[in-house]
Amino acid sequence: MNPSKNFKKFAAGITFSVALALSACSNNGANGDRLDPIATNAPSTDGQTSPDGLTSPVPSIEPSETPNGANGRDEGDKPSDDEAAAVTVGSLVQLAKEGKVPDCEYAAHKALFDEIEKKWGEADSQISAGKGIYAEYKDKGIAFGYNKGMLVFDVRSYAPELHAITLKDIEKALGKADEETKNNSDDIYTYEVNDQFRLKFVIAETSGTVDHISVFSPQDAKNNMAG
Repeated sequence: MNPSKNFKKFAAGITFSVALALSACSNNGANGDRLDPIATNAPSTDGQTSPDGLTSPVPSIEPSETPNGANGRDEGDKPSDDEAAAVTVGSLVQLAKEGKVPDCEYAAHKALFDEIEKKWGEADSQISAGKGIYAEYKDKGIAFGYNKGMLVFDVRSYAPELHAITLKDIEKALGKADEETKNNSDDIYTYEVNDQFRLKFVIAETSGTVDHISVFSPQDAKNNMAG
């Protein structure tokens, strides 16, 4: 097709469209204020939307046109490792206020170990330690400390997710511990989450990260039913 003829047809079409638009305005002035729905409401060519969740009127930028690190919609929404650790520590505190650790329905100060044993079966190991007996379920990453009355006073979690938490992460979220102690080569940082429970972070010297946590009820560890 001859480019010159094609352009003339295109120009003629525009002239005709303008004439129709002027005619429409004279019949109904409100129609002249209508925005082009394609320009304002249609999704961009790649189907992406604006950061606020509304359809974007601006064409999206292809990845090759975006400078490294300039795409705030993706990188800005992704929490940093420090932020993720702070959220994790915060969630541990909330559970500890109920005597619980993640992925365990049984709470210190409330659960009886014989009831746990009926549901979970026999523990992999049971040893006397401190003021009670500790039963460990290795496949669940959970251990319970209970007294002679079978009342659970300590719930411990060895979940792998905890092993990424450092003392820096803990103190950034909670501040300095209420108590700092040592057990052999482990450092223990204890926080009083309420009048009933203590949340302990046990950090192994070899790794510098959390080995396990303990939600502890001091008054139940006194073993009031001991003979």
